[in-house]
Amino acid sequence: MNNILTKREKEIFELLIENHNTREISSILGISEKTVRNHISNVMQKLGTKGRASTVIELIKLNELVI
Repeated sequence: MNNILTKREKEIFELLIENHNTREISSILGISEKTVRNHISNVMQKLGTKGRASTVIELIKLNELVI
């Protein structure tokens, strides 16, 4: 199950791990807060997870994110 994340989704979750909030991520990436939330929701749907923290944990387990 490699390459679950798109490049943009990975960027967003890496910023979440760095403790950035939705507003900060949107500013850093130059996209709207709604787009950030949509990317996060899409990943949660892909993995069947609920909540950002459990999604991050699952992505780490799947070697999609490295901390």
